[in-house]
Amino acid sequence: MDIHSKTAIVTGASSGIGIAFSEALINNGATVYGLARSTDKLQRVQQELGDQFIPITMDITDHDAIEKWVSETFDNSTAPDILINNAGLGRFADVDELPLDEWEAMVQTNLSGTFYMTRQFVPLMKAKDATCHIINIASIAGKIGNPKMTGYNASKFGVRGFSEALFKEVRYDGIKVTCFYPGSIATSFFGDKDIDTHSNMMQPDEVAQVLVNVLETPDNFLINDITMRPLNPKSPDDS
Repeated sequence: MDIHSKTAIVTGASSGIGIAFSEALINNGATVYGLARSTDKLQRVQQELGDQFIPITMDITDHDAIEKWVSETFDNSTAPDILINNAGLGRFADVDELPLDEWEAMVQTNLSGTFYMTRQFVPLMKAKDATCHIINIASIAGKIGNPKMTGYNASKFGVRGFSEALFKEVRYDGIKVTCFYPGSIATSFFGDKDIDTHSNMMQPDEVAQVLVNVLETPDNFLINDITMRPLNPKSPDDS
């Protein structure tokens, strides 16, 4: 895919790798609809990235709101070329101490939100002559279970299964599906989790460069899974 002049949708676009993804796409000539719940944060991103970033205040757990926005904004002639399901959250505790609302928030955001967005855009992408690409951001936690992460693991394992099935379902419609499984990234995701970021974590712009590389592959070439990790994940302070 030649990213120049393409239209992309990025969820979770107000922070972390969502901003990095949006910036990389815009730097390569795309127009980005950036979705997040915070209008103020989205407006600050637009001030930084310019008019090619179109801020959309949206809760991706609200299917009716997504459907309304999509139907009012896009049709077969204006369908987006790229969908990046990036929005996600993590809440960590022992299984018997994890509050029900935190379990439900993770499942709704990480898994249901990905489904809600995808089911709205797949019909529009099927109608396009050009190859389209859906990228789902899971986590290394979508492959490896760990204590205190039952809810997060379950939601991200769900994204993994959804992506695998979806890729087989839409490949003959000219839609690529890729699932990313990143390890630790130096973002604010860890800000309230008692986990300090450090220089050995992957940087958002590094992950965004992988995104660009995957999108720019030839139309009949698919990377459906990609795992990325720091070579040395330990904090320099621990060495």
